[in-house]
Amino acid sequence: LNPGCEHIVGDMRTLRLPRTFDAVLIHDAVGYMATEADLAAAIATASCHLRKGGVAIFLPDDVRDGYSGRREEGTHSAGGRTLHYVERSHPSIPGRDSVFVDFELTLKGADGTVLVENDRHVVGLFVRATWRRLMEHAGLDVLKLDVDDPYPDDHAVFVGRKR
Repeated sequence: LNPGCEHIVGDMRTLRLPRTFDAVLIHDAVGYMATEADLAAAIATASCHLRKGGVAIFLPDDVRDGYSGRREEGTHSAGGRTLHYVERSHPSIPGRDSVFVDFELTLKGADGTVLVENDRHVVGLFVRATWRRLMEHAGLDVLKLDVDDPYPDDHAVFVGRKR
């Protein structure tokens, strides 16, 4: 989707590049940090790649505060093929920092063949206070967002500035 951009394959917990940036964005993939240690490592990676005053933005799909599980579905079609998905995020379990997310994918080929696949993911689910504590520990001052969020119950946004 972005052929003009440089793409580097790496693990967000351990990747170390020989350069720094004005901004680092970690979108929903940060949700796969299923332990606090993994989340701390990903936040530290973002921080170490920022210049002083640079900004890190984290966009996990869910946080524990107010979480109750959810269900989403959608359909995409192109070239005579169709993909229909159902995503179920299970309710949280007290004392666990992760939850299961199940995907059911129905794939219809251009020739009419149908394939149904199920895929289970384990994703992290941390309270906002944990996010803030780990960001501060990584050298990021957590910034208050002074914007109206049209989807406040659908996601979380954490922004930190490198000290």
